[in-house]
Amino acid sequence: MRIIARFFRPIRPASLAPLGRLAPLVIIALLVAACSSTPTREELAGLAAKGYYQHLVAGEYEQFVEGRLMADSLPADYRLQLIEGYKQFVAQQLEARKGIQEVSVSRAYTDSLADYTNVLLMLCYGDSTTEEVVVPMVEHNGRWRMK
Repeated sequence: MRIIARFFRPIRPASLAPLGRLAPLVIIALLVAACSSTPTREELAGLAAKGYYQHLVAGEYEQFVEGRLMADSLPADYRLQLIEGYKQFVAQQLEARKGIQEVSVSRAYTDSLADYTNVLLMLCYGDSTTEEVVVPMVEHNGRWRMK
C-alpha cells in the first residue's frame, strides 16, 4: 500500500481552486449539449430507410411498399406486382447468399439541389458477404419515404 501511496499523492485544495469554480459550468454545458441535440435529417432518413428494409427482410412486404413515396396512390394491381417482385428478390437472396441477415446504415448525405437524402445501407448476407445499396429518401408530409 505504501508503494501505491507514493504514486498517488493527494491533490491539494489550493491547486483545484480555479477548476472548482469552472467544473459545474463545464458539466452543465456538456449536459445541455447532449440533451438538446436533435437528430439530423440524414439520421432520420437513415433510420427510416433501415426500418423499411428490415420490413423487407422480415417478409413484411406491404409495410415495405408503404415506405415508398406516393404508395397510397398506387393502383392495386401495381401494388401486388411490387409485392410479388419483392418476394422474388428476397427468395433469390436467400438462395444465392443465404438471405439478408442484417441491415445497417453506412452513411447518408443530402443533395440540396435535388432535395432528397441518399442513405447508403449495408446489407450483410448469411454467406458473410456484404453489399452497399443507395436508397434515395424524401421527406413528404413529415414522414421519410423511399423515392
